[in-house]
Amino acid sequence: MGLFRAEVRIPIVMILAASMNPDTFSTQDDSIARLQRGELEVLGSIMARYQHRLYRFLHRLLQDPIAADDVFQQTWLRVIEKIGRYDARRQFDAWLFSVARNLAIDYLRLRRSSSLDAPDESGIAPIDRLESVGQSQLETLLEFERGAVLSAAVATLPVIHREILTLRFEEDMKLEEIAEVAGIPISTVKSRLGRALESLRSRLELK
Repeated sequence: MGLFRAEVRIPIVMILAASMNPDTFSTQDDSIARLQRGELEVLGSIMARYQHRLYRFLHRLLQDPIAADDVFQQTWLRVIEKIGRYDARRQFDAWLFSVARNLAIDYLRLRRSSSLDAPDESGIAPIDRLESVGQSQLETLLEFERGAVLSAAVATLPVIHREILTLRFEEDMKLEEIAEVAGIPISTVKSRLGRALESLRSRLELK
């Protein structure tokens, strides 16, 4: 079960993707097309490409390595089941994370009876009426970051806030991509991101 675990942390700055071979995207598209044709032997290479990012995302949402492992496996089973419906005009990353996100939310609702907008175990009520923070505030927040301290603070946030922060700053997704993964309007993405950052900043100030 621990085969796919990766180190889970928020980087001090958003890390750019490593330099890639020019043929990477065409190879990826070919693998996905082959999977759609039922060639399951390419699944391993696709999983290897996304395993660390996907596990990290699930771990952030579920806050449980065993549950993250379980939903990680379910995600790929669901991918096999639904790959025939995947529209190649969409970004595969967004589609994949959307599949994983839906399974994670189902897990939280059915097995833990979690409210998506409630804090985990901190006892702190979510902040729902805060103005969105600007770029300068974000830079201040990132400067304040201290690795493990920030990770611990993120763990106390509601699921919907952990989700937004992970997709935006760990996965470096654009707001439009986050909206597609979460199935919400861009305006909601912006407001959740603002509340998540402000709530996180408040927790860090208490450290």
